[in-house]
Amino acid sequence: MKYLSEYRDPELVEEFIKEIHRITTKPWTLMEICGGQTHSLVKNGILEMLPDKITMVHGPGCPVCVTSVSVIDEAIFLAEQPNTILCSFGDMLRVPGSSKSLLEAKASGADIRILYSPLEAVQLAVQNPGKQVIFFAVGFETTAPANALSVVHAAQLKLNNYSILASHVLVPPAMEAILSDDENKIDAFLAAGHVCTIMGIEEYHPVASKYHCPIVVTGFEPVDLLQGILMAVQQLENGEYKVENQYSRSVQREGNVLAQNTIHKVFAISDRIWRGIGNIPQSGYEVNEEYKNFNARNKFNIDIPFAEENKECISGDIMKGLKKPKQCPNFGSKCKPEHPLGAPMVSSEGACAAYYHYADADSMLTI
Repeated sequence: MKYLSEYRDPELVEEFIKEIHRITTKPWTLMEICGGQTHSLVKNGILEMLPDKITMVHGPGCPVCVTSVSVIDEAIFLAEQPNTILCSFGDMLRVPGSSKSLLEAKASGADIRILYSPLEAVQLAVQNPGKQVIFFAVGFETTAPANALSVVHAAQLKLNNYSILASHVLVPPAMEAILSDDENKIDAFLAAGHVCTIMGIEEYHPVASKYHCPIVVTGFEPVDLLQGILMAVQQLENGEYKVENQYSRSVQREGNVLAQNTIHKVFAISDRIWRGIGNIPQSGYEVNEEYKNFNARNKFNIDIPFAEENKECISGDIMKGLKKPKQCPNFGSKCKPEHPLGAPMVSSEGACAAYYHYADADSMLTI
């Protein structure tokens, strides 16, 4: 493993930028899938270093951002049940539901705990046998193994007071949904390295081939992103469309097979509604039949009416690459991190939050 500083090397950065400028002859639109990539691009001023012909747009790779209003309402419903403890990652607390957020529910007396791992929630269930402990299991394929493992541990301990509210979403179906949209203008993708560390890269080949769209798996440091952009532009300029792995120090072709086995042990693939985008078939994980007793939706007979999105929030257009955050008329005025209209302004990986915090900063690489 190399030192982190090597992935922020000014000489390498300059070399990649010059080469990108040299080879770019046509206008290209590239989408980075992950919100972590977005924040690195904006924070480090990389967008301003690219040729004018290259447009970077920001995808739906922020799990907090794409969690639907109805799922937030489900979490609030569970938190407000008697003798329950709802556990969640901190980013989820300020995401707006249809009438309030989890933070507002907590202020009204709901027992909501911020945890860093679902295994902490299992321990909490052991320590509180008289209460039902629910973990709000949000994330892409990256967090799915730990959430699945918490269910396996709870089953081994024969805990009848632990369950999860699954809101997992999957990257390849989201890519296909974006590419098949009539308004699509994406020429290439930068895929998320941490997702591919778990799942590998094989599932991206059919997408690249079907839609004639290069996909380059990258890391999150400036050198990673610039090299990934260079690789994508090289393909586009040469009329190629294949899957390449820039993040080879972490990503193997087959991914982490043990982690995948844990996912498949507990979860089944299901349809999922994405905030601002709508229903994407076969784009989520739900607790399977074998572990149905650990599915909070089954245990608590949740029947929440479908909730409409806030019509003032353009998060769907942003996450499909049709608009950028500052094109929203409410950006920085009616919509701020303290009082968000939508999730992309809340999450630490949200595109709107990235632009709000960093886009007006000096365009200097933070190396």
